[in-house]
Amino acid sequence: MGSVPNLYYKQNRLKQLRAFCRAARLGSISTAAESLCLSQPAVSLQIQALEREFDTTLFERRGPQIKLTPEGEALYKLADPLVDGIDKLHETFAACFGQLESGELNIAAGESTILYILPEPLRLFAQAHPHIRIKLHNVTGRDGLAMLRRDEVDFAVGSLLEVPEDISYRPIVTYHPKLITPLDHPLARKPDAVRLEDIGPHGLILPPRHLSTWRMVDLVFRQNEVDYHVALEAGGWEVIKKYVELGLGISIVTDVCLTGSERLAALPLDRYFPARSYGVVQRQGRHLSPQALRFIDIMERAHALSEEAAAVRPPPPPGRQRGPGASGKMSSPSTSGGGGRP
Repeated sequence: MGSVPNLYYKQNRLKQLRAFCRAARLGSISTAAESLCLSQPAVSLQIQALEREFDTTLFERRGPQIKLTPEGEALYKLADPLVDGIDKLHETFAACFGQLESGELNIAAGESTILYILPEPLRLFAQAHPHIRIKLHNVTGRDGLAMLRRDEVDFAVGSLLEVPEDISYRPIVTYHPKLITPLDHPLARKPDAVRLEDIGPHGLILPPRHLSTWRMVDLVFRQNEVDYHVALEAGGWEVIKKYVELGLGISIVTDVCLTGSERLAALPLDRYFPARSYGVVQRQGRHLSPQALRFIDIMERAHALSEEAAAVRPPPPPGRQRGPGASGKMSSPSTSGGGGRP
């Protein structure tokens, strides 16, 4: 009779491993239990069963927080892709026979990504797979990373300044930094020679300080020992462009947000600011569903075709730079995570 409990726990191996992997990923048994809709004691028992079976300690307990032991790290690397693959077994099996006619696709992204990068890939995907439900989660980069770690989304699309160890990032498109001004602004007449010293005296319109664009602008001006001042903080590229058109200030953006239809002068700032990429952000070890893989393929093809088309277009007149809607090129505002607001 002594072997019955052990047999019972082996029959529930998948549940045990799922609970273990979720706790390892989130660094908390209580948070893992909440995400799995289980009680904390239930998750603790499942992890303890694995520890008894393997005769080892999988976590170091530090109050409410937990950390993987070396043995726990080894088991996590083995188990995580297996659990993820089994959870997606039905979708993967259907895809083997070309059946991508149902299911759900969850994508985390920031406002700028949703507005400027995803529309065409989403249109093409919905056209090819009309019965797959798409959920877009409009989040900041930090929240996007949290959703990835909780497996609440398949992947994120955005830009990363730094890539965490448990996250993978594959760039797809690149955008370039631009100074945008009203058409009648004095700097609009200096399309090829704008310096930071020229920008400094004019009031800048920037996103809020906690977002990456503001931090990047501040870093570049400080590194070059140039003073500047912010006239207005506003969220969202569309809002910023509108206020620049109204003459309330000038701004530094990436041409991801420029469609070519704005009444603005757009001047290159590549000598000071780096180009920035947007791409696919996912959790390391995550087994992507066939729907997710198909969407990523469509997105890569759509942007590759856009860049090829841009290569044969004549350059824009001085002071009027095409945005990605006209140029196809993309340079991204890096964010701290998978979404990306300006």
